[in-house]
This record gives sequence, C-alpha cells and structure tokens, in this order.
Amino acid sequence: MTAQQPDASAPHSTPALLGVTQSFTDQHWSLVAADDRQILALRQRLDAPEVIARLLAGRGIGLEEAESFLNPALRDSLPDPSVFRDMDTACARLADALMAGEQIAVFGDYDVDGATSSAVLRRYFNAMGVPLRVYIPDRQREGYGPNGPAMRQLAQEGARVVITVDCGINAVEALAEAKEAGLDVIVVDHHQAELSLPPAHALVNPNRQDEDENTRQNFGNLAAVGVVFMLVVGLNRALRARGWFTDDRPQPNPMQWLDLVALGTVCDVVPLKGLNRALVSQGLKVMAKRQNMGLRALADVGGVSEAPGTYHAGFVMGPRVNAGGRVGKADMGTQLLSTDDPQQARQLAEQLDMFNDQRKDIEREVQEEAMVQLASMDRASPVLVVAATGWHPGVIGIVASRLKDKYRRPVFVIALDETEGLGKGSGRSVAGFDLGAAVTAAKQAGLLENGGGHKMAAGLTVRAEKLDALRDFFATLPGAAEAAQATPSLIIDSLLTPSGATPELVETLEKAGPYGSAHREPRVALASVKLVKADIVGENHVSCILTGEDGGRLKAIAFRAMDSALGPALLSAHSKGEKLHFAGHLRADNWMGRNQAQLFIDDAAPIA
Repeated sequence: MTAQQPDASAPHSTPALLGVTQSFTDQHWSLVAADDRQILALRQRLDAPEVIARLLAGRGIGLEEAESFLNPALRDSLPDPSVFRDMDTACARLADALMAGEQIAVFGDYDVDGATSSAVLRRYFNAMGVPLRVYIPDRQREGYGPNGPAMRQLAQEGARVVITVDCGINAVEALAEAKEAGLDVIVVDHHQAELSLPPAHALVNPNRQDEDENTRQNFGNLAAVGVVFMLVVGLNRALRARGWFTDDRPQPNPMQWLDLVALGTVCDVVPLKGLNRALVSQGLKVMAKRQNMGLRALADVGGVSEAPGTYHAGFVMGPRVNAGGRVGKADMGTQLLSTDDPQQARQLAEQLDMFNDQRKDIEREVQEEAMVQLASMDRASPVLVVAATGWHPGVIGIVASRLKDKYRRPVFVIALDETEGLGKGSGRSVAGFDLGAAVTAAKQAGLLENGGGHKMAAGLTVRAEKLDALRDFFATLPGAAEAAQATPSLIIDSLLTPSGATPELVETLEKAGPYGSAHREPRVALASVKLVKADIVGENHVSCILTGEDGGRLKAIAFRAMDSALGPALLSAHSKGEKLHFAGHLRADNWMGRNQAQLFIDDAAPIA
C-alpha cells in the first residue's frame, strides 16, 4: 500500500525552496503558501500552536471547519444509510433472510479493503449468533470479482442471498449466472460503475452513475469497508424495527468494529476527509484498545508497541493482510481479522508475516524484469504498459506502484497466462490522470475483457494480441501526456533544524492527524545539514545521523534509497563531508523504550 497520494505536479510559479529546482530524485521543492493573518486567526480560535495553525492554513482549512477537522466526530459526519440508493432494499432483503432463517453468504475480495469488509460482516453476524459463509476467490485461478462457478457453488451449498463486497458493480455476466442459480445478490461496492448495471437484487454503491449527486459528492470517496459499515448500521436499524433483537439476542454496536473500518480505509488510499476522516480517527482509537485478536497479533509481529496510526495501518498491518492473497492463501486475511482465538490469531499473523517476506522476493524479481523490458521500449509514451508470462499476479500492483514512482507516469503491469492468452493487469497513476476512467473507456472501446478502478489505481483483463492497441489507446487519452510531462513538485510544509525536531513537536503534529490521502503527512525541510553517519541497512535502505550548525542531532532513514540516485548521493556526501538539504516526515522513534524524533527521508538536494 501507498499511504499518500502523489504530490501535485504542475508548472512551478513559486520560487524553489532553498533554491532546489532539481533534487537527487529530480524534484522541485515548493513551500506551502500560508496567509499570516489566517495563521494568527486559527491560533486564536483554536488556542493551537503555530505549527498546527500554519499546517491548517496551508491546506485551506478555514476557521469554521478547523475545529471539526481537528476533532472529527461520527455524530457530525455519519449520514442516514437511506441516502444510498438501494440501501433500504438491501437491508430489507437481509432482514427477511434472517427472519426466515435463510443462508447468507459473502463474496469478498482478497485485498485489505475486501478482507476488512468481509470481516466486519462476519463479526456482525457472529454477534447475532448467525453463521456467515465467506468466499474469497483465489487471485490466480479466479481473478478479481464474482465468477459464475463460485456463485453456483454458493447456491449449491444452500445460500439464498449473497453479499458481494469491494467487487461486483460491473460483474454483469457472473451476476446473471447467480440470478439463474436462484441467488439474490446484494452488491456493496465503491468502484466506478458503468451505465449498464448487473442484474442484482440491490446495488449499494455511492459511485453508481444514477446515484444522487449529493451522495456521490459527499460519499463517493468511501472505501468499500465504509459502505459495508453503512450497510451494517442500516441493517441494525431494520432488524430493530422488526423486533429481531431480544434479551437473548442483544443488538450489536457497530462502533466496536471501527478498527477494521479504519484499516481498510487507510489501506485503500481513499481521501481522509469528511466521513472517511471521522471513521479513521475513531477507528484508530478503537484499534489502540487491542481488542481485535487479529489486529493485536499483526501489531505484535510487526513490532508496533505504541498507539497505532495511519502509518502502522498502511505500512505494517496492511501489507501483511494483503500477503495471503498475493501468494495463494486468499482468505487468510479475513480469517485473521475475524477470529477471537489468540492462538489462532498469532499463528495466522506469523504465517502472513512469512508470506509478506516471500512477497517481497517475488516483487523484486518482477520489478527487475519489468525494468529490463522498459529499457528496450519507448519510454516517451505517457502511459507505460509492461507485460510478461510468468509474473505473479499477486505482486503486479505493488510493482506498478514502484514503477510509477520511478518513472513519474501512469503504469500498468500485466501478468500474462500463456495458455489462455489473457493478461491480468494492475495500474497505478499520477496526479492529473484518472486511471479508472481510462480503463472504463478502454473496455467500452472493446480493448479489454474486464476492468475498473479508481482515479489512482485500476485493474484490467486484456488479451495478449490487444496489448499494442491498448498502449496506443491509453497514450491518446486526454490528460495522459500532460500528466507524464509535468515536473513533480515536492511539497514542504515548514523549515526546521535538527535541534527543533523534538518528540514534543512530533506529538503536536500528530494532533492534526489522521494523515493520508487528501491530507498528507506534514513534510519538513532541513537546510544545510551534515551527515555524520550514512550506512546501508537491510538491502537498500540508508540509515543516517544528521547534525545542524547549532549542534543538534537527528536520526534519519531513507527507505529503498539505493534503488534510486538518492542512496548513492547520501553515501557520497557523507564520504566527502558535504552538507545537504533534506526533506522528509518526522515520526516518533520509541524502539527499545526510546523517546526520540526520527526523520523519514523523502529527498535530499545539494547546496547550490
């Protein structure tokens, strides 16, 4: 998972911060503009430190919304579930099924959003004493989304209602087969929908094209698990109205599963604003209580001892939940997040941790082969498309993200099946190019067998013989060339010295969280600092110690720096005793009882 959307890329009309027009990662550094009067007004209204007021002012947070932004509350953000089209129909059908004792099943997805969505539903039904069959497709054999054989299998097992989560909105053929098999399918999804909707009993998706415009605008950024949470709230209400709950079957409180909602929301990289911001803010508080055995075990194997934040969710827990689906154990994430058995949770977490290590090895091999392929191609194309047989489909999304970061343009990585001649691909985009819309357009043009996604990430299925036509099609889409040609800008929120990077500052900055997409983690720049240490750690990271002119010292690390020009530049500057400008994020370093600040280096630049 990538926990931040890319910084905006645009022509640079503002002066380069510290004169950095081309850093070691070829970026232009820009300082966020903030009005001094607005900063003062925010300080007075909120009784907040200047660093917080400057951060809010620089992000356009006004006086009227600042308080709720810093203290997001669900009571202010949670809508009536009925605002979603088909929500009442979905809740009524599920209530009917429960009252009649009909078997209900869930068809989920294998990523974190799908796993958390499935786990929320399983925990909700378990809390009512009702077993819930959860089916997670095998990534390699079945691919993404509902398929006919799986639907027929669920019907043969006795299911009468199937809820698809994080998938299904464009599965026309599979849901037609489900209907023929006698299933009532309720689609709970958030991906972009096409005009032609599948034959389902209900389709709950804020991104339906026929959804109310206010609903689309206010809730179209929900992750699937957020839509599932709204379904649970609506179903709770419907069952309460029917007298389903009794002293022997008390009404569950959906708020207890906000930790799962927070995990899925962060890992799906949806904007943390509005309802998403409230869900994550409250969910992290629930997560800190460590009541979910699976999340507790994930934190333990990942070495998370402090209260978890979006970084821990996105970079420690999320990749391990994803790992099962990537290496062939698709349902392990859902199992882990659903279990109340501490021993089972520990075993599953340790297995997923091992699978995550395997995933890294596989990912490295695929990335190296993709880069060799790109070296022989025309990289002037605004959208890069690489494909090969033998690539593991479980890592192509991660590789696409890595290549997108390296080449600064939209990238699709496609794993081809030599026998069937089909390729399953995953893409990642840069600011200014809507990848989900691009995939939908390619599908409508007859170039794809299937596909869909969001602005920044998408998946597709394509025949090998159509790859060249697909590349040409993507290259001609509006915005592709502009997005690829734009010079990337590294956005800086404030300047700092090593001595100013204190644990107290880190704690203060955390008060303006949670951070993620659409509210990125604050980035600081340090001017003219010296490296008194720069060592390679692991395979490609660089561990550093920085010192300022006032004698202040700051521990720092640059992850995967040896994969780019940044790592060698840091080592060279250390050996020559040269000073550099640095940019990165401050985070707490509590390892082994420490209470220090640490800089996670994003970039560095020579002193002009």
